[in-house]
Amino acid sequence: MDYYNNNQNETGTGGFQNDPFSSNTPFFPGDIDPLHNEEMPNGPKKRKPMSKKTKGTLKIVALCLVCALAGGLVANPLYSAITGSGSTTIYTGNRTPTQVDTASVNTEEELTMAEIYAKYVNSCVGITVDIVSTNIFGQTVTGAAAGSGFVITEDGYILTNYHVIDGASSIKVTFVDGTEYDATYIGGEEANDIAVIKIDATGLTPVVIGSSSDMLVGEEVTTIGNPLGELTFSQTSGIISALNRTVTMSDGRQMNMIQTDCAINSGNSGGPLFNNHGEVIGIVSAKYSSASSSSSSTSVEGLGFAIPMDDVADMVSQLVSNGYVSGQPILGVSVNRNEISQEAQAYGVPAGAEILVVTPGLCGEEAGLQAGDIVTQINDTTVSNGSDLINAVANYSPGDTVTLTVYRNGETLTLQVTLDESTPETEAQQEQAQQSYEEQQQQQSQTQQQGSSWPFGNYGY
Repeated sequence: MDYYNNNQNETGTGGFQNDPFSSNTPFFPGDIDPLHNEEMPNGPKKRKPMSKKTKGTLKIVALCLVCALAGGLVANPLYSAITGSGSTTIYTGNRTPTQVDTASVNTEEELTMAEIYAKYVNSCVGITVDIVSTNIFGQTVTGAAAGSGFVITEDGYILTNYHVIDGASSIKVTFVDGTEYDATYIGGEEANDIAVIKIDATGLTPVVIGSSSDMLVGEEVTTIGNPLGELTFSQTSGIISALNRTVTMSDGRQMNMIQTDCAINSGNSGGPLFNNHGEVIGIVSAKYSSASSSSSSTSVEGLGFAIPMDDVADMVSQLVSNGYVSGQPILGVSVNRNEISQEAQAYGVPAGAEILVVTPGLCGEEAGLQAGDIVTQINDTTVSNGSDLINAVANYSPGDTVTLTVYRNGETLTLQVTLDESTPETEAQQEQAQQSYEEQQQQQSQTQQQGSSWPFGNYGY
């Protein structure tokens, strides 16, 4: 008699096996009996036949297990199974890890977000500054601020936002490996919110500057920065939400911006905005927030803004080369960015830009402007506040002559002003005049507080 085996052996661990005699593989004399583990000189031993009920039960159990196994493996093609005792199965992944190539820079090919981070995290820096100021009591107060920046030359020039380092008495730069440098302020352009600083280092990895005008709404972008000044070298990603978005900053300046939904927070300012080729196409600058801090205010998320590189690339080159941006006009005055109060307008004072400081020796003084004047028009452009005047002047060039309509002590005057050029020398003059004005304001504030110490006020009795 011939017997047949299906080549599946008993596990001995609580598992199931198919009937070793139920398939069509023949046994021959001398084979090992699979059930009794002994040689079969005359062929396998006969056993008691199974009942039809038992056979049916075993076939159903085997079929269920095969279906379960097949279903699990089909549903998880990237997993391999490790079977323990009993019926418990643990699945482990066998996916090949992503390989990040940092050997070369090829901006013709698209990069993954991980590749961009690996290539350029060493080009990004955290910036911390100390700011020394004087409070209304004449006391010196030291504060700190944090932001981001990125390397633009191998010999240590770094680009950031002007507002990150504005008023800084000291600047420190930190790289991802923990290396820290003292930085020197080279120059900046406040109206466009850019500044260049430098560290004493060579052999650095600069970023690759791209063209912001080549970007499309919906394209992927990513940024690396230091949100909150603590979560150093964090990467966030998103898309371009809008291009050429006119944004009014908190100080009233209007700027052309790239809008993105990348997560941007305090501390991200000055960081690079990369396209998916690893090119910097913007400088992260601002985040839109609700006007009120009330808990009932509408929460604003996913509205971040970056300065387009095409708007400032030439300025950055001039800052590196000269320390200032040539061709920028100045009026030689400082203005109140706030609007004229409604109370003052009720007494006939017009809306306009109130002049607070006239810098000695510059064009504003030469034209006859005085502190307290209110500029209501520049050429044919109406001026409603200080920001209007600043934005209007930016449309002209040094040497241009403009006509200002000025309100002074109930009279309307017309003055001709030939605009000066912004240089390190004229900027220093402006800063000195502004500092003198602030010191005078602090002294006046102290005098007023001392004079009002009498509980009933100072009525001149």
